[in-house]
Amino acid sequence: MPALVLLGAQWGDEGKGKATDLLGGSVDYVVRYQGGNNAGHTVVVGDQKYALHLLPSGILTPECTPVIGNGVVVDPSVLFSELNGLNERGVDTSKLLISGNAHVITPYNVTVDKVTERFLGKRKIGTTGRGIGPTYADKINRVGIRIQDLYDESILTQKVEAALDGKNQLLTKVFNRRAIEVEQVVEELLSYADRLKPYVADTVLILNKALEDDKVVLFEGGQGTLLDIDHGTYPFVTSSNPTAGGACTGAGVGPTKISRVIGILKAYTTRVGSGPFPTELFDEDGEALRRIGGERGVTTGRDRRCGWFDAVIARYATRVNGLTDFFLTKLDVLTGWEEIPVCVAYEIDGKRVEELPYSQTDFHHAKPIYETLPGWSEDITKAKTFEDLPKNAQDYVKALEEMSGAPISAIGVGPGRDETIEINSFI
Repeated sequence: MPALVLLGAQWGDEGKGKATDLLGGSVDYVVRYQGGNNAGHTVVVGDQKYALHLLPSGILTPECTPVIGNGVVVDPSVLFSELNGLNERGVDTSKLLISGNAHVITPYNVTVDKVTERFLGKRKIGTTGRGIGPTYADKINRVGIRIQDLYDESILTQKVEAALDGKNQLLTKVFNRRAIEVEQVVEELLSYADRLKPYVADTVLILNKALEDDKVVLFEGGQGTLLDIDHGTYPFVTSSNPTAGGACTGAGVGPTKISRVIGILKAYTTRVGSGPFPTELFDEDGEALRRIGGERGVTTGRDRRCGWFDAVIARYATRVNGLTDFFLTKLDVLTGWEEIPVCVAYEIDGKRVEELPYSQTDFHHAKPIYETLPGWSEDITKAKTFEDLPKNAQDYVKALEEMSGAPISAIGVGPGRDETIEINSFI
């Protein structure tokens, strides 16, 4: 059963695009199973850098079929903008498949997202303002628009009317905004239908048949474990399930068909947006990590908050995802530090805590307990095997592996496609 889930083991931005791209030549299908264009992957191919927001990373591998699953929320204007950009650079995007059950991000979802976040003021979540949360809320409230609805104007109109009945009350009476016209929304959504149609498919059937035929299917999560709506640092989370279980519901493949779950783990820790972050650095080290690591959000353009590696979070990710392997990224960024602190536990109310506290209050007050490991100064970007790494770099990787609870099977030593050390094959 060659089905693999690949996901972020921290707060996202761990380098999932690089990992997916590494596997691309061996994979028949790459499936996005949740999130929308609030996610972002950077993939470097040769001297070309690609920033992907909604499309699966497999779109850059000619032999691979990229799939947007039913659990994703799709902004058609963003989708076509991204497709146009890739086509202009010579990338063939014709194999893309999109689930007809995926929900559509409508113009009113984007509007509600932006005005609500602004209204929250100091209590804001840190949303990207792209309509993701309101679209998932509509889905749960059963007033959402699905891609298949674009092919029945009568149903589409009824659904838009139902959604705007409440939203226009909110916009006009609470936020003092102009009401949104039903006809205008319907007209815009229908304008996407013809171009979308060649991509729309029964992806659940296609993926299950592919697995029955021994094809390799890679399920690619957006964001990261600590941003999961159920298992993340709520309420400072995304609106979907990036954890491994989300692959089953977001793509329509049963859990018994998943053979491997790979967590992407940065050699230090970052996050974007609001919320607690025990190892966050506000000094020169934090600024150096941000500068050397190029830590700016692919989708948001915001500087990422940076901190030392947090083994408590890594252990938690191993547990809630059932991780079988880690892909450690950006080890090269740590080159040059004489000593590298690693968070091994927290201090909460004067007590040492080894595991992630379930209480939001406790996690907010958690103070990191560090162990310091010796650093290295040698350039590691040309390393091809684990043995090519300096001894201190090897020891750092081994320590993280032991603390995190799953084997590290690959290591990113640079941003390039070929700057990766494979210790164990994922397939």
